Amino acid sequence: MTTPPTHTGADPMPEPERHGATLLDALLAALTRYVILPSPEAADAVVLWIAATHAQPAWAHAPRLVIRAPEKRCGKSRLLDVVEACCHAPFITVNSSSAAVYRSISEDPPTMLVDEADTIFGPKADGNEDLRGLLNAGHQRNRPAKRYDANANRVESIPTFAMAALAGIGAMPDTIEDRAVVVRMRRRGPGETVAPYRHRRDRPALRQLAEDLNLWLRADLATLEQAEPPMPVEDRAADTWEPLVAVADHAGGHWPDRARAAVLALTAEADDNGETSNRVRLLADCRTAFATDTALPTATLLERLKADPEAPWADYGPAGLTAMKLGVILREYDIRSATIRFPTGQAKGYQRIDFADAWTRYCPAIAPLPEGELLNFTRGSRTGRTTVNSAGQGDEAYIPGTA
Repeated sequence: MTTPPTHTGADPMPEPERHGATLLDALLAALTRYVILPSPEAADAVVLWIAATHAQPAWAHAPRLVIRAPEKRCGKSRLLDVVEACCHAPFITVNSSSAAVYRSISEDPPTMLVDEADTIFGPKADGNEDLRGLLNAGHQRNRPAKRYDANANRVESIPTFAMAALAGIGAMPDTIEDRAVVVRMRRRGPGETVAPYRHRRDRPALRQLAEDLNLWLRADLATLEQAEPPMPVEDRAADTWEPLVAVADHAGGHWPDRARAAVLALTAEADDNGETSNRVRLLADCRTAFATDTALPTATLLERLKADPEAPWADYGPAGLTAMKLGVILREYDIRSATIRFPTGQAKGYQRIDFADAWTRYCPAIAPLPEGELLNFTRGSRTGRTTVNSAGQGDEAYIPGTA
């Protein structure tokens, strides 16, 4: 990974870079004065996210900031208070109608702030479909919402692009967290202290810092828009973190290195703590259920899946996971049941080899079938043998003379 050079005392920073690095240092000091963050990398990420809100017209993607905690009194609302004071044009969505939120977003959008995000995504979130749609679509530029205006007899295009911070207890939906900088708050431990935050006393100084950030970054929007910083991650993670790294590179000093350290630390934490979808969980659990068997009757596979007390399959619907539901999920991976000849007679079931490609693609932590392994299979009245190739897949050959 290539990073911009770090400035030293022998090679003074240009004035704009010194100014930017100083502002980010001041924002970090203010943030950690009022909030205990779970790690230095998380604190750096929040600082860069706040700064990036002041240059939203320059970005192709609007990363979300997810502030989540396992319980109350973990500091998530206090962190949102500091974010509100320091970000660009804060727009708090509590009790706001979807129409009001949509029409508050312009080409130079505000920063959306949502506390108690379970009111939008939780089990009591009925009626917030439009707001959920906006938060999902607004991560990428040029994804407007379409609405028909009956009075004007025309279709309106309503911008959705805006950075958003969401605070709540527990995980947010995958569609949000996959596009977010995720900060996992926790209660203060013994010896951890912060200064009390008083809105009337403390917010004016933070708003002045926000104005300074805005003046610095707005002067260089064209430069930031063209920035293509080297990223230590790829794909959607790179889209999400690119504005933050661009701000760090623009500030200079120690911030380019700190930004990339934050990217690696928080994306690794997300990978370690991310919840696997039920579909991928099913694939992995099928691998466990097969063990060394080359084929299983559907009934046996279901029995083994539902026998795991920590798996969701025994309670997957009123009767648990059924053969029909199993088939619907597995068909998404091109895995289908067939009539197979077992020692006890013919029955509907699944071949282990049919899972090999899906296991390789979607369960990389699970080792593929060993190369060269021979597996017998039966499809209807035809039997054959397959040899596992280097990709963990099967090269099938039917035995001559079978119908």
